[in-house]
Amino acid sequence: MGYANGLLCPLGKQPLLSFGVISDVQYADIDDGSSFLGVPRYYRHSVSVLQRAVKKWNQEKPKFVLNFGDIVDGYCPKDQSMIAVKKIVDEFDKFNGTVYHMIGNHCLYNLPRKDLLPLLRIPGHDGHAYFDFSPTPEYRFVILDAYDISAIGWPEDHPNTLKALKVLQEKTPNSDKNSPSGLVGLARRFLMFNGGVGKEQLEWLDHVLQEATKLNQNVIVCCHLPLDPGASSLAALLWNYDEVMDVIHRYSCVKVCMGGHDHKGGQSVDSHGVHHRVLEAALECPPGTDSFGHIDAFDDRLLLFGTDRMKSTEMVFRH
Repeated sequence: MGYANGLLCPLGKQPLLSFGVISDVQYADIDDGSSFLGVPRYYRHSVSVLQRAVKKWNQEKPKFVLNFGDIVDGYCPKDQSMIAVKKIVDEFDKFNGTVYHMIGNHCLYNLPRKDLLPLLRIPGHDGHAYFDFSPTPEYRFVILDAYDISAIGWPEDHPNTLKALKVLQEKTPNSDKNSPSGLVGLARRFLMFNGGVGKEQLEWLDHVLQEATKLNQNVIVCCHLPLDPGASSLAALLWNYDEVMDVIHRYSCVKVCMGGHDHKGGQSVDSHGVHHRVLEAALECPPGTDSFGHIDAFDDRLLLFGTDRMKSTEMVFRH
Protein backbone atom coordinates (compact mmCIF):
# COMPACT_ATOMS: atom_id res chain seq x y z
CA MET A 1 0.00 0.00 0.00
CA GLY A 2 1.11 3.58 -0.59
CA TYR A 3 2.36 5.79 2.19
CA ALA A 4 1.30 9.39 2.49
CA ASN A 5 0.30 12.11 4.95
CA GLY A 6 3.79 12.24 6.44
CA LEU A 7 3.68 8.65 7.76
CA LEU A 8 6.56 6.39 6.82
CA CYS A 9 6.85 2.63 6.85
CA PRO A 10 9.26 1.80 9.73
CA LEU A 11 12.66 0.80 8.36
CA GLY A 12 11.15 -0.37 5.10
CA LYS A 13 9.18 -3.16 6.79
CA GLN A 14 6.11 -4.71 5.26
CA PRO A 15 3.02 -4.63 7.49
CA LEU A 16 1.92 -7.85 9.16
CA LEU A 17 -1.59 -7.02 8.02
CA SER A 18 -3.75 -4.13 6.81
CA PHE A 19 -7.42 -3.43 7.52
CA GLY A 20 -9.99 -0.79 6.62
CA VAL A 21 -11.84 1.41 9.14
CA ILE A 22 -14.99 3.55 9.09
CA SER A 23 -17.46 4.72 11.72
CA ASP A 24 -20.85 6.38 12.14
CA VAL A 25 -22.22 6.26 8.59
CA GLN A 26 -25.70 6.92 10.06
CA TYR A 27 -27.45 6.85 6.71
CA ALA A 28 -31.09 7.89 6.39
CA ASP A 29 -33.16 8.82 3.35
CA ILE A 30 -34.00 12.23 4.80
CA ASP A 31 -32.90 15.81 4.27
CA ASP A 32 -29.69 17.07 5.88
CA GLY A 33 -29.91 18.18 9.51
CA SER A 34 -27.67 18.84 12.47
CA SER A 35 -26.68 17.42 15.85
CA PHE A 36 -27.95 18.82 19.14
CA LEU A 37 -24.75 20.88 19.14
CA GLY A 38 -25.57 22.30 15.71
CA VAL A 39 -22.99 20.33 13.71
CA PRO A 40 -24.28 19.65 10.15
CA ARG A 41 -25.21 16.06 9.30
CA TYR A 42 -25.45 14.77 5.73
CA TYR A 43 -27.76 11.77 5.96
CA ARG A 44 -28.03 10.83 2.29
CA HIS A 45 -24.43 11.72 1.41
CA SER A 46 -23.02 9.31 3.99
CA VAL A 47 -23.74 6.32 1.74
CA SER A 48 -21.55 7.98 -0.91
CA VAL A 49 -18.73 8.16 1.64
CA LEU A 50 -19.13 4.43 2.26
CA GLN A 51 -19.22 3.67 -1.46
CA ARG A 52 -15.97 5.56 -2.04
CA ALA A 53 -14.45 3.77 0.97
CA VAL A 54 -15.35 0.34 -0.41
CA LYS A 55 -13.96 1.27 -3.84
CA LYS A 56 -10.68 2.39 -2.24
CA TRP A 57 -10.45 -0.70 -0.02
CA ASN A 58 -10.98 -2.97 -3.01
CA GLN A 59 -8.04 -1.24 -4.67
CA GLU A 60 -5.85 -1.44 -1.55
CA LYS A 61 -6.92 -5.00 -0.66
CA PRO A 62 -6.84 -4.89 3.16
CA LYS A 63 -7.40 -8.20 4.92
CA PHE A 64 -10.74 -7.08 6.43
CA VAL A 65 -12.76 -4.00 7.36
CA LEU A 66 -13.91 -2.80 10.80
CA ASN A 67 -17.14 -0.82 10.97
CA PHE A 68 -17.37 0.90 14.35
CA GLY A 69 -21.15 1.11 14.44
CA ASP A 70 -24.17 3.34 13.79
CA ILE A 71 -24.77 2.39 10.17
CA VAL A 72 -28.21 4.05 10.10
CA ASP A 73 -29.49 7.13 11.93
CA GLY A 74 -32.09 7.36 14.64
CA TYR A 75 -34.06 9.82 12.52
CA CYS A 76 -34.56 7.16 9.85
CA PRO A 77 -38.35 6.64 9.56
CA LYS A 78 -39.07 3.45 11.48
CA ASP A 79 -41.05 1.91 8.64
CA GLN A 80 -37.82 2.19 6.60
CA SER A 81 -35.42 0.85 9.23
CA MET A 82 -35.06 -2.65 7.80
CA ILE A 83 -34.71 -1.32 4.25
CA ALA A 84 -32.08 1.23 5.33
CA VAL A 85 -30.01 -1.30 7.30
CA LYS A 86 -30.08 -3.78 4.42
CA LYS A 87 -29.09 -1.02 1.98
CA ILE A 88 -25.98 -0.16 3.98
CA VAL A 89 -25.09 -3.80 4.65
CA ASP A 90 -25.33 -4.40 0.89
CA GLU A 91 -22.87 -1.54 0.32
CA PHE A 92 -20.43 -3.02 2.86
CA ASP A 93 -20.83 -6.41 1.18
CA LYS A 94 -19.35 -4.96 -2.03
CA PHE A 95 -16.00 -5.08 -0.23
CA ASN A 96 -14.05 -8.11 -1.44
CA GLY A 97 -13.44 -9.50 2.03
CA THR A 98 -14.83 -9.79 5.53
CA VAL A 99 -16.49 -6.87 7.31
CA TYR A 100 -16.74 -6.97 11.11
CA HIS A 101 -19.55 -4.78 12.46
CA MET A 102 -20.08 -3.24 15.88
CA ILE A 103 -23.49 -2.09 17.07
CA GLY A 104 -24.15 1.50 18.11
CA ASN A 105 -27.04 3.32 19.69
CA HIS A 106 -28.46 4.47 16.34
CA CYS A 107 -28.52 0.88 15.09
CA LEU A 108 -30.56 -0.07 18.16
CA TYR A 109 -32.97 2.86 17.73
CA ASN A 110 -33.93 1.26 14.43
CA LEU A 111 -33.94 -2.48 15.11
CA PRO A 112 -33.89 -4.72 18.19
CA ARG A 113 -30.88 -6.96 18.71
CA LYS A 114 -32.73 -10.08 17.61
CA ASP A 115 -33.15 -8.57 14.13
CA LEU A 116 -29.98 -6.51 13.94
CA LEU A 117 -27.29 -9.03 14.87
CA PRO A 118 -28.17 -11.58 12.14
CA LEU A 119 -28.27 -8.81 9.50
CA LEU A 120 -24.78 -7.68 10.56
CA ARG A 121 -23.60 -11.29 10.85
CA ILE A 122 -22.22 -10.60 14.31
CA PRO A 123 -20.95 -13.89 15.80
CA GLY A 124 -22.27 -13.23 19.31
CA HIS A 125 -24.33 -15.47 21.58
CA ASP A 126 -27.69 -15.05 23.36
CA GLY A 127 -28.14 -11.63 21.79
CA HIS A 128 -24.72 -10.36 22.87
CA ALA A 129 -22.42 -8.73 20.33
CA TYR A 130 -18.92 -9.24 21.71
CA PHE A 131 -16.37 -11.53 20.07
CA ASP A 132 -12.71 -11.79 19.14
CA PHE A 133 -10.66 -12.97 16.18
CA SER A 134 -7.02 -13.41 15.25
CA PRO A 135 -6.28 -12.65 11.57
CA THR A 136 -2.55 -13.30 12.00
CA PRO A 137 -0.55 -15.08 14.73
CA GLU A 138 0.82 -11.73 15.94
CA TYR A 139 -2.52 -9.91 16.42
CA ARG A 140 -5.87 -10.39 18.13
CA PHE A 141 -8.87 -8.09 17.78
CA VAL A 142 -11.36 -7.85 20.63
CA ILE A 143 -14.81 -6.47 19.73
CA LEU A 144 -16.76 -5.19 22.73
CA ASP A 145 -20.53 -4.86 23.02
CA ALA A 146 -20.90 -1.29 24.29
CA TYR A 147 -24.67 -1.66 24.78
CA ASP A 148 -24.56 -4.88 26.78
CA ILE A 149 -26.12 -2.97 29.69
CA SER A 150 -28.49 -0.63 27.90
CA ALA A 151 -32.00 0.79 27.92
CA ILE A 152 -32.19 0.33 24.14
CA GLY A 153 -32.08 -2.82 22.04
CA TRP A 154 -33.10 -5.42 24.62
CA PRO A 155 -36.75 -6.30 25.41
CA GLU A 156 -38.26 -3.97 28.03
CA ASP A 157 -38.28 -6.69 30.70
CA HIS A 158 -34.77 -7.99 29.95
CA PRO A 159 -32.43 -7.96 32.99
CA ASN A 160 -29.91 -5.81 31.10
CA THR A 161 -32.60 -3.22 30.34
CA LEU A 162 -33.62 -3.12 33.99
CA LYS A 163 -29.97 -2.78 35.10
CA ALA A 164 -29.51 0.13 32.68
CA LEU A 165 -32.66 1.91 33.85
CA LYS A 166 -31.43 1.58 37.44
CA VAL A 167 -28.09 3.17 36.49
CA LEU A 168 -29.84 6.05 34.75
CA GLN A 169 -32.22 6.58 37.66
CA GLU A 170 -29.32 6.73 40.11
CA LYS A 171 -26.90 8.78 38.00
CA THR A 172 -29.08 11.07 35.88
CA PRO A 173 -31.63 13.30 37.65
CA ASN A 174 -32.93 14.79 34.39
CA SER A 175 -36.32 13.59 33.14
CA ASP A 176 -34.75 13.47 29.65
CA LYS A 177 -32.19 10.72 30.16
CA ASN A 178 -30.35 11.79 27.00
CA SER A 179 -29.73 15.29 28.35
CA PRO A 180 -26.40 16.05 30.08
CA SER A 181 -27.82 19.31 31.46
CA GLY A 182 -26.52 19.88 34.99
CA LEU A 183 -24.23 16.84 34.87
CA VAL A 184 -20.62 17.73 35.65
CA GLY A 185 -17.36 16.12 34.55
CA LEU A 186 -17.31 12.36 34.13
CA ALA A 187 -20.93 12.16 35.34
CA ARG A 188 -21.91 13.44 31.88
CA ARG A 189 -21.42 9.95 30.45
CA PHE A 190 -24.49 8.51 32.21
CA LEU A 191 -26.91 9.15 29.36
CA MET A 192 -29.35 6.80 27.64
CA PHE A 193 -27.51 7.00 24.29
CA ASN A 194 -24.49 5.41 25.98
CA GLY A 195 -24.29 2.02 27.65
CA GLY A 196 -22.12 -0.31 29.65
CA VAL A 197 -20.31 -3.65 29.63
CA GLY A 198 -21.76 -6.36 31.87
CA LYS A 199 -19.99 -8.61 34.36
CA GLU A 200 -20.03 -11.64 32.07
CA GLN A 201 -18.41 -9.63 29.26
CA LEU A 202 -15.75 -8.28 31.63
CA GLU A 203 -14.89 -11.84 32.68
CA TRP A 204 -14.74 -12.89 29.04
CA LEU A 205 -12.44 -9.95 28.25
CA ASP A 206 -10.10 -10.95 31.07
CA HIS A 207 -9.97 -14.52 29.76
CA VAL A 208 -9.27 -13.42 26.17
CA LEU A 209 -6.44 -11.14 27.30
CA GLN A 210 -4.93 -13.95 29.38
CA GLU A 211 -4.87 -16.17 26.30
CA ALA A 212 -3.44 -13.40 24.10
CA THR A 213 -0.67 -12.84 26.64
CA LYS A 214 0.25 -16.54 26.54
CA LEU A 215 0.42 -16.35 22.73
CA ASN A 216 2.47 -13.12 22.82
CA GLN A 217 -0.12 -11.34 20.67
CA ASN A 218 -0.69 -7.62 20.25
CA VAL A 219 -4.33 -6.85 21.06
CA ILE A 220 -6.52 -4.13 19.53
CA VAL A 221 -9.71 -3.48 21.52
CA CYS A 222 -12.60 -2.11 19.44
CA CYS A 223 -15.76 -0.58 20.88
CA HIS A 224 -18.38 1.81 19.52
CA LEU A 225 -18.09 3.91 22.69
CA PRO A 226 -14.74 5.52 23.60
CA LEU A 227 -12.79 4.17 26.58
CA ASP A 228 -10.62 7.13 27.59
CA PRO A 229 -11.65 10.67 28.63
CA GLY A 230 -8.55 12.07 26.96
CA ALA A 231 -9.73 10.96 23.53
CA SER A 232 -13.42 11.79 23.77
CA SER A 233 -16.13 14.15 24.92
CA LEU A 234 -17.09 13.12 28.44
CA ALA A 235 -20.72 12.72 27.36
CA ALA A 236 -19.69 10.03 24.81
CA LEU A 237 -17.85 7.61 27.12
CA LEU A 238 -18.80 4.04 27.96
CA TRP A 239 -20.58 4.09 31.34
CA ASN A 240 -18.05 1.76 32.98
CA TYR A 241 -15.03 2.56 30.83
CA ASP A 242 -13.00 2.58 34.05
CA GLU A 243 -13.86 -1.06 34.82
CA VAL A 244 -13.02 -2.10 31.27
CA MET A 245 -9.69 -0.26 31.41
CA ASP A 246 -8.92 -1.83 34.80
CA VAL A 247 -9.09 -5.23 33.09
CA ILE A 248 -7.10 -4.02 30.07
CA HIS A 249 -4.38 -2.49 32.23
CA ARG A 250 -3.70 -5.83 33.93
CA TYR A 251 -2.07 -6.95 30.70
CA SER A 252 0.64 -5.44 28.51
CA CYS A 253 -0.74 -7.12 25.39
CA VAL A 254 -3.36 -4.40 24.68
CA LYS A 255 -1.71 -1.75 22.52
CA VAL A 256 -4.61 0.26 21.09
CA CYS A 257 -8.28 0.90 21.90
CA MET A 258 -10.37 2.19 19.00
CA GLY A 259 -13.89 3.60 18.92
CA GLY A 260 -16.46 5.81 17.24
CA HIS A 261 -19.60 7.59 18.55
CA ASP A 262 -17.90 10.92 19.30
CA HIS A 263 -18.13 12.28 15.77
CA LYS A 264 -15.33 14.84 15.92
CA GLY A 265 -12.80 12.07 16.65
CA GLY A 266 -9.91 12.14 19.09
CA GLN A 267 -6.75 10.47 20.30
CA SER A 268 -4.75 10.02 23.49
CA VAL A 269 -2.19 7.79 25.19
CA ASP A 270 -3.22 6.76 28.70
CA SER A 271 -1.05 6.35 31.82
CA HIS A 272 -0.26 2.73 30.90
CA GLY A 273 0.88 3.59 27.37
CA VAL A 274 -2.28 2.33 25.65
CA HIS A 275 -3.23 4.37 22.59
CA HIS A 276 -6.85 5.48 22.19
CA ARG A 277 -8.15 6.53 18.77
CA VAL A 278 -11.74 7.65 18.23
CA LEU A 279 -12.62 7.81 14.53
CA GLU A 280 -14.16 10.81 12.80
CA ALA A 281 -17.72 10.19 11.58
CA ALA A 282 -18.65 9.55 7.96
CA LEU A 283 -22.02 11.24 8.63
CA GLU A 284 -20.54 14.70 9.08
CA CYS A 285 -18.67 14.83 5.76
CA PRO A 286 -19.95 17.64 3.51
CA PRO A 287 -20.66 16.44 -0.04
CA GLY A 288 -17.45 15.60 -1.87
CA THR A 289 -15.48 14.89 1.31
CA ASP A 290 -14.79 11.62 3.11
CA SER A 291 -13.91 10.00 6.42
CA PHE A 292 -12.49 6.51 6.25
CA GLY A 293 -9.08 4.92 6.20
CA HIS A 294 -6.89 1.88 6.34
CA ILE A 295 -4.46 0.78 9.02
CA ASP A 296 -1.16 -0.99 8.51
CA ALA A 297 -0.17 -3.11 11.51
CA PHE A 298 3.48 -3.76 12.30
CA ASP A 299 5.02 -5.58 15.26
CA ASP A 300 5.60 -2.29 17.08
CA ARG A 301 2.98 0.17 15.82
CA LEU A 302 -0.20 0.90 13.89
CA LEU A 303 -0.26 3.43 11.07
CA LEU A 304 -3.70 4.88 10.26
CA PHE A 305 -3.89 6.43 6.83
CA GLY A 306 -6.97 8.61 6.87
CA THR A 307 -8.92 10.23 4.06
CA ASP A 308 -10.05 13.88 4.36
CA ARG A 309 -11.73 14.28 7.77
CA MET A 310 -10.17 11.13 9.21
CA LYS A 311 -6.78 12.19 10.54
CA SER A 312 -3.77 10.01 9.81
CA THR A 313 -2.21 8.74 13.03
CA GLU A 314 0.93 6.86 14.06
CA MET A 315 0.53 4.74 17.18
CA VAL A 316 3.90 3.43 18.40
CA PHE A 317 3.63 0.81 21.13
CA ARG A 318 5.34 1.60 24.41
CA HIS A 319 6.38 -2.00 25.11
